[in-house]
Amino acid sequence: MPATPWFSSPADAIERLGKAGYLADAATGTTAYLAGALEKPLLIEGPAGVGKTELAKAVARAAGADLVRLQCYEGLDEARALYEWNYKKQLLAIQASGHEQGWDRTQEEIFTEEFLLTRPLLSAIRREEPTVLLIDEVDKTDVEVEGLLLEVLSDFQVTIPELGTISAVRRPFVVLTSNATRELSEAVKRRCLFLHLDYPDAEREREIVTSQVPGLDDAVAAQLVAVVARLRDLELRKAPSIAESIDWARTLLALEIDDLDDAAVDATLGVVLKHVSDTQRAVRELKLRR
Repeated sequence: MPATPWFSSPADAIERLGKAGYLADAATGTTAYLAGALEKPLLIEGPAGVGKTELAKAVARAAGADLVRLQCYEGLDEARALYEWNYKKQLLAIQASGHEQGWDRTQEEIFTEEFLLTRPLLSAIRREEPTVLLIDEVDKTDVEVEGLLLEVLSDFQVTIPELGTISAVRRPFVVLTSNATRELSEAVKRRCLFLHLDYPDAEREREIVTSQVPGLDDAVAAQLVAVVARLRDLELRKAPSIAESIDWARTLLALEIDDLDDAAVDATLGVVLKHVSDTQRAVRELKLRR
């Protein structure tokens, strides 16, 4: 099986992720390097909007790899995660074969690659090109779905009863993300490296914002980061994410706002807060209106 040198060292990971637009700290760079070097899945946990999904995308950009994404949700099943058979095409094939041949022969013909519909997990392990497999928000699935992941995460293979076991030609770089809305099983955790991401400190977030919005004045960037930190300290339904901080910075730049005073915050608060109750609380707690 051909190996893929995703990163040559933790320092190389930090440098290349930075060039791909992701400012990684030492822990993130080290874990990203180890995930590639050890060919182990990487489980990233933390609140929504701290850059978990973006790290997987940045690894793909840095390595020149394709990204295959499985977006998890309640009710996700094997047919959407692994594979399913093209039943309509199989039915047409059965009808076309007529009654001349027996069922055993027909069954051999319709359970072949021609009738197989691959989904993200199976697609990723069958690819010969370097691939990043992103299993996003795995905590949103039912507990039973984790069983589907175990064979892929352990042996990078999928067993299809009608075809046998399909093993990876080239192991993908696997990233699982979780917002920690429920506890994942120990079986899944045991197969993964673990990285916890939290909201960055003020200096790190300012670096992220200014790297993504280079035209933003440093003083305004500092004001923005300070206000976002105050908002995150409030009991909101949805705290501002890093992506929303960047959107806010772009908004201020577009409006040519060079001082983020109370009036400017009040006028643009909808960029970072998406619930009426959150906006009302922020206006009240930050005393934006007299």
